[in-house]
Amino acid sequence: MPKKISRRLQELTKKVEERPYQPLEALNLLKETATAKFPESAEAHIRLGIDPKYTDQQLRTTVALPKGTGQTVRVAVIARGEKVTEATNAGADLAGSEDLIAEIQQGRMDFDKLIATPDMMPQVAKLGKLLGPRGLMPSPKGGTVTFDLGQAINEFKAGKLEFRADRTGIVHVMFGKAAFPAQDLLINLKALQESIDRNRPSGAKGRYWRSVYVTSTMGPSIEVDISALRDLKLTETA
Repeated sequence: MPKKISRRLQELTKKVEERPYQPLEALNLLKETATAKFPESAEAHIRLGIDPKYTDQQLRTTVALPKGTGQTVRVAVIARGEKVTEATNAGADLAGSEDLIAEIQQGRMDFDKLIATPDMMPQVAKLGKLLGPRGLMPSPKGGTVTFDLGQAINEFKAGKLEFRADRTGIVHVMFGKAAFPAQDLLINLKALQESIDRNRPSGAKGRYWRSVYVTSTMGPSIEVDISALRDLKLTETA
């Protein structure tokens, strides 16, 4: 059964031409079409020329958004001994050891990011079925398995995001709020593009970037000119 498109979205879609927009032009249009009755996020949907079923074509990494995410990030830490106190002092919203693991097993999920020290990972592994589907399982690639708890907590609270390509090779990332100035969204989007290029999988052959679309949570998709985004110099987004 075809999905019914609301009258609001139908009207907004008329404002979007079927062509690649210059990055800043696309983000101004994103802001203009963010008309929902709640604060919408700005999202990027990026199709890459990779097949994640092959291990050397998988993309999973992080990006530090210079202008933040616009969200309050609740960080939980699983550690041992003095590291629990260190995590609490560094601003963790939750910190514990086997006690916190037990609470999570019983259904506690009031956090957005879970960080674990390497020595606790054998115990954290038993939470895989609970954390995996929610994207909360700590991983070294995601920067969430570390002994440097203070730095990790500060980075994730300041706007560091973990992202990955899905099984079809598409990256879906929230890179700010639609209420941000367009220039701030551009700075964040550029940081995301650079992270994807910097972490290009070794097995990615041929054309890496296929398409980039940005949208607000309830708005229409807007195509971004890939070459213009990649050629954009940092001095232009400063």
